[in-house]
Amino acid sequence: MHVIFITRPTVFSGPGGDTIQLLKTKEYLEKLGVNVDIANSADVSFEEYDLVHFFNLRNPQDILKNVRKAKLANIPIVLSTIWGSYLECDQKARGGIQRWIAITFQESTVEYLKTTARILFNRNFHKGTLEYLCKGHYAAQREIASSAHVLLPNSPTELERVKKDMSLPEKRGLSVANAVDLSVFDYDSVNTSKYEKYKGCLLSAARIEIRKCQLELIKACNELPYKLVIVGKPSPNSVVYYEECKRVAGKNVVFIEHVSQEELAALYKVCKAHALISWMETPGLSSLEAAVMKSNLLITNRGDTEYYFQNYAEYCEPGDVQSIRKGIVRVMESEFNEDMRNRVIENFTWEHTAQQTLDGYKLAKTLNKGD
Repeated sequence: MHVIFITRPTVFSGPGGDTIQLLKTKEYLEKLGVNVDIANSADVSFEEYDLVHFFNLRNPQDILKNVRKAKLANIPIVLSTIWGSYLECDQKARGGIQRWIAITFQESTVEYLKTTARILFNRNFHKGTLEYLCKGHYAAQREIASSAHVLLPNSPTELERVKKDMSLPEKRGLSVANAVDLSVFDYDSVNTSKYEKYKGCLLSAARIEIRKCQLELIKACNELPYKLVIVGKPSPNSVVYYEECKRVAGKNVVFIEHVSQEELAALYKVCKAHALISWMETPGLSSLEAAVMKSNLLITNRGDTEYYFQNYAEYCEPGDVQSIRKGIVRVMESEFNEDMRNRVIENFTWEHTAQQTLDGYKLAKTLNKGD
């Protein structure tokens, strides 16, 4: 089977969790005999492919044009939805005109205005931009979701949210796990000598931006006796937020902008706990990685985190410094539960992801024949 992946054009220049998802899904599908290409331009030809795999329903402007082309080509289509709402973050964490817009307008309008602003200010123009601007945000998302033969969310709960939000109650979908690479995050083989100075710290590995709540995490740690190590770069539109985080941080806070996956594994191993307290997670790759490296988890109660971590993690309210502080104390003073690590290893590895994705491909091809 020959498959092409299509996602946002900045997936490598501005890497995030979806970048890892893309590359690891490709790597492990190829171990199952699937030949995978990643589109390197907005102008894609589908002649040599058996199926097209789109990523990220939140950014319809990046894929709408090619979804339409794939549908005209009568090729099976699957969609990794990566679906979550950022409206609560916009309403509660932002200020000024951005908060007013989020409170005043419905979410699809807010996202349309945000996307349009990025297109203008970041000069993010491509061949599909005009089609998106004419269609509108929600209408573009619903067209994409309805055009896909199979939706591939990261959990059953995400699938239900997509079907509800897109008004597609009968849409077919298969849950495909977000995952961890056990060849990289292998507890027994990781060398921690470089980061022994951070032994017992609270770690937070994520792109630095307002929806990840690093500022509230820092404020919560400022009055606690723990070292906080924050690993990540700011997203292009979050430089001011990053500077605010550094300004507020106490002497117990360390910032590391970038590390390799191998170095990240070492940091997970030396830390006592890992915090990912975003306004939305589905569930966050760093939480899974930290769990297999025997780190306690402090995570958001928003999104699909409970499907993955059940009662093994400590949950907190994003944006609530007091709730975060209480959660920090609990994870820093608790023993690690091996059952959480076992759950991740048994259910959420890239081998699982690849097989579930391949099952989705087979279903899409069957449904496409029946169209």
